[in-house]
Amino acid sequence: MKAHTIRIQLRNVGTSNPSSGCLYPLNKFYFIYQHACYDSKENHILNLHLKLFAMSNSRRTFIKKSAIALAGSSLLSRISFANTIAKDNELVGIQLYSVRDDMGKDPLGTLKQLAAMGYKHVEHANYKDRKFYGYTAAEFKKILEGLGMKMPSGHTVLGSQHWDPAKKEFTDLWKYTVEDAATMGQQYVISPSLSQELRKDKDGLLLFMEVFNKSGELCSKSGMKFGYHNHDFEFRESLGGEMLYDIMMKNTDPKLVIQQLDIGNLYNGGANAAEIVKKYPGRYSSIHVKDEIKASEGNEKYESTILGAGIVNTKDVIDMIRKNSKNVHYIIEQESYQGKTPLDCAKEDLAIMKKWGY
Repeated sequence: MKAHTIRIQLRNVGTSNPSSGCLYPLNKFYFIYQHACYDSKENHILNLHLKLFAMSNSRRTFIKKSAIALAGSSLLSRISFANTIAKDNELVGIQLYSVRDDMGKDPLGTLKQLAAMGYKHVEHANYKDRKFYGYTAAEFKKILEGLGMKMPSGHTVLGSQHWDPAKKEFTDLWKYTVEDAATMGQQYVISPSLSQELRKDKDGLLLFMEVFNKSGELCSKSGMKFGYHNHDFEFRESLGGEMLYDIMMKNTDPKLVIQQLDIGNLYNGGANAAEIVKKYPGRYSSIHVKDEIKASEGNEKYESTILGAGIVNTKDVIDMIRKNSKNVHYIIEQESYQGKTPLDCAKEDLAIMKKWGY
């Protein structure tokens, strides 16, 4: 409880005539004083006000009114504690694909700039030959720790080369992927796409959704979860009269497979972010926070832009997700920049998220 709050409470309950000279017993006074102090830095302030309060009240009145003040303090503390717990594992980070060219040229220098902006979490988009941006898992983790950063998730496509249908087990290639993710301290191992060969018919898709679930089981052995990140085809394509995304959602176990909803990509598939979130409340543990505008070039109708500047109603969408789910990872991603530099966009996007209360 903050000192100024208790000071207000004490003022509100009133004081008796200080000329009465009634002094509260010292040992009793310190019992209440010690239980009222939640912030040691402000003890001297509380000490002053509680002493004045004690000196100006009768013994009976002081006991009664102090109890009221402390009861209120306890209630507010519990509320504050509950709110803290609700957001304990909520985080904001950046998908490093947002600054892909910079990471390709100078990964260490780029990470330093992101850290200086205030980013504490990153999500990788580059894992090749058991290395993240050219560094082993142990090396990359040490670099991030030195910058006060963590990598709670990363993108590596799970494909047919990672599963041996004859042996019904994962190949070493995927086992190493999970092992290195665990070394990094990741919570989620996320596949950011699904190849055409695995979604050409419904039976084949359903079989691979079982592989998704098995990947979740494998990840759980290291204290992680497997996840899937959508693009646009999941909302544009159908199999057997059912939208691809719906098939995937219905046939993956939420206890093993989390969904990372990219609220921007889906617009190129003809979907609407708010409608998808309403359709699957509570299913999203991670979000790619984006905004979209009409594309100036290329084959896609929309391209990403600064948060709040496009058609997604980004704040409303992530507020809706926050209402339905706790401990969500809000991962900023911007892939088009409208004449700005990627790093400038990353800085601006983070500032907007902070302004929105994230």
